[in-house]
Amino acid sequence: MNIEKDDVPRDLRGNTFDLPVDTEHKAKKIKLLSMARPHMRAFHLSWMSFFTSFLSTFAAAPMIPVIRNNLDLTKPDLGNAGIAAVTGTIFCRIVMGVVCDTFGPRYGHAFLMLGTAPAVFGMALADGFTSFLLCRFFIGFSLATFVATQFWSSVMFNGKIVGTANATTAGWGNLGGGVTQFLMPVIYTGLLAYGPPFQAWRMAFFVPGSMHIVVGILVLFFAQDLPDGQYRECIKAGEMAKPNSLRIFLQGVKNYRMWCMVATYGFCFGVELTMNNIIAPYLFDQFNLNIQIAGVLGSCFGLMNLFARSLGGLASDITAAKYGMRGRLWALWIMQTVEGALCIVMGRLYMTLPGTLVVMIMFSTVVQMSEGASYAVVPYISKRSLGICSGFIGAGGNAGSSITQAIFFKGAYSTQDGISYMGAMIIGVTLLVIPIYFPMWGGMFCGPKEGVTESDYYLADFTEEEKASGIAASVAKFAKEAASERSASQRPEEMKEKEEKDASPETAV
Repeated sequence: MNIEKDDVPRDLRGNTFDLPVDTEHKAKKIKLLSMARPHMRAFHLSWMSFFTSFLSTFAAAPMIPVIRNNLDLTKPDLGNAGIAAVTGTIFCRIVMGVVCDTFGPRYGHAFLMLGTAPAVFGMALADGFTSFLLCRFFIGFSLATFVATQFWSSVMFNGKIVGTANATTAGWGNLGGGVTQFLMPVIYTGLLAYGPPFQAWRMAFFVPGSMHIVVGILVLFFAQDLPDGQYRECIKAGEMAKPNSLRIFLQGVKNYRMWCMVATYGFCFGVELTMNNIIAPYLFDQFNLNIQIAGVLGSCFGLMNLFARSLGGLASDITAAKYGMRGRLWALWIMQTVEGALCIVMGRLYMTLPGTLVVMIMFSTVVQMSEGASYAVVPYISKRSLGICSGFIGAGGNAGSSITQAIFFKGAYSTQDGISYMGAMIIGVTLLVIPIYFPMWGGMFCGPKEGVTESDYYLADFTEEEKASGIAASVAKFAKEAASERSASQRPEEMKEKEEKDASPETAV
């Protein structure tokens, strides 16, 4: 067979794809049980990397009752350490956006996994507040793998399923924050057979430290940056231009939609980070539970990521199928407003453990759904500056956590009052979804501007010289596919026919 003349989509090396792909070679379906290169291998390795970062960043939280006695930590000390764990990665997430746009997501994941491993192992040597805070600070850098995870999914999966793909990889990664709540106490308890409590908690950190090394090596040597190949291969083959980092950065930060999402994401993902830090100690102190039970019950908050974030992305994709981008924005606003209301209720149920747990699970579910719905919007803010936008918005999540922990959970309020006040703040900040407006699609309350197309919006990031040189070619392909974000009645006839064909029983996979 002559592979140069057949119509089968192939990558730069002539390999066919395991999944059906669009004109950009982005996968149009998700096959969860597959590890095939490039799409599903990137899918699975990205969430494994992010999962590991969550596991290690919050590994200390469920063991706080033991650690604080060993290191003589006060409540303000614990609050500052918790803030440090999520603050360090704010800058890292911004930088990771530049790394993804310039070098590719594979290097981003590998660098963070391998680079932060020493800090995880270093927890075993902590001898006081300063060393404990510094270790948590540097381990928190690994949370920037989130940016690489969302970037990777966005370049691997078609717009019609990108919400689900982004939400699932991020959700399964966030799951590490729930798993660590019960896993670390179990490891600690098991290690008590080999040493006293003040040694056992230190040895427990060798488990997440080892995971960092294994996952970092897997990503670096067994994954692929783009559907067609590695970044360097695509640049050499002329499939993509060598990125202009400064111009990409400036185009991203000038887009006001990104800044609206920075703020709103701070009060869904940021709230999750805050709850991961406070929930087990809160249950331990408020309801007089032992460390293992508090850890298991606290893990329920993070374990909702198993399905809830994917559910949010799926809900966004479903609403977009009929209402386009306007449907995605409404879905995000509704989910996150409900999140705030449930947060208020949870704080008021501080006298009843069953009531607290029931509302906590409901609250956690909509928190994760809001995160999934958020990153169903992010890929469309700017194609050229996708990494920058992903980085800043992801950093906004960590900034939101730092803000809420500093305001509500450093001793100025009781923990239950802090939770309720945080809920009111969520509802207020979520109003920033309303000003988000895309001229070719519209916003929550306004329709599209007549005559404006996807190409007009996305190619505006390029100069005429860049367009003439072919640098914008891949973005032009994206703009054509992005017409799917119009409401169903306004999509091009060719796209409607293709959607009908894909939905027919004869072509369904």
